[in-house]
Amino acid sequence: MDPKLTILKNIKRKKPILDRDPQFYSGYPLPSWIELSLIDTCNRICSFCPKSDEKIAPNTHQKMERVLIEKLCSDLKKINFNGAFCLCGYGEPLLHKDHIFIINELAKIGQVEIITNGDTINDKKLREIYSSSASRLLISLYDGSDQLKKFQKMIEKNKIPKDFVILRDRWYSDKNDFGVKLTNRVGTVSAGKQDKIQINKKCYYTSYQLLIDWNGDVFLCPQDWQRRITMGNIMQKSFFDIWNGNILHKFRRLHLKGNRSQAPCNSCNAHGMVYGEKHSKAWMELSKFPLSKKVKL
Repeated sequence: MDPKLTILKNIKRKKPILDRDPQFYSGYPLPSWIELSLIDTCNRICSFCPKSDEKIAPNTHQKMERVLIEKLCSDLKKINFNGAFCLCGYGEPLLHKDHIFIINELAKIGQVEIITNGDTINDKKLREIYSSSASRLLISLYDGSDQLKKFQKMIEKNKIPKDFVILRDRWYSDKNDFGVKLTNRVGTVSAGKQDKIQINKKCYYTSYQLLIDWNGDVFLCPQDWQRRITMGNIMQKSFFDIWNGNILHKFRRLHLKGNRSQAPCNSCNAHGMVYGEKHSKAWMELSKFPLSKKVKL
């Protein structure tokens, strides 16, 4: 397998989901992608992940509760949201014992993808996830080609459609960026050959997606592992009020002008424009969202 080819295939696969024509509500573009961090725990330590440093991202074992999922789904139904969900975030989603309930609730609204290290997956768990309403299961393989063969046999044995499970080769060294789209996770990771930070560069993340942490805190994007500046909390405000709120608007204006000078973005080296071009254009075309407006943070 070629790690760069795996990354390109994943980008191509996600493009139709993330870069579709924007959905609007009350005249504003809605996100096409919502990432949820179900649990603040991971059973692995990877050098390219902030979880490798307990001073930065310790395992707190905090987890998302059903009441939050129900509140989120209620909010999204009110605005007729029809985007997609990703279960990943700051921990291993399958360590959350209620993940099947969460998958099925979210799937009533949109597609649900699960990104996992695969350590909890056996024959029974694989069948259980396939029988749920999940749209796709992505397994990141960190242990080598033997792990690839193991899951290929498991998929065939349980008669799971090959397009339901995506096996991602991630067992490479830092010479191949560990097989991932390597970033510094907003200055919390230095492993590998990192790209330079460019503060005078556009970013589309805030135009098309956001991340919801286990307690309902909303963050700019999955790159923000500092988790110091929240956009709001799902349990305290409606989803749309947060998405269309002043804090996110301020960051959007800056990012669409090519300004990443505000924290936490001034520590980020992510490309930021792989997805979201249609959504960014939709925001820029709004007369009530002038890019010339003075921004104060």
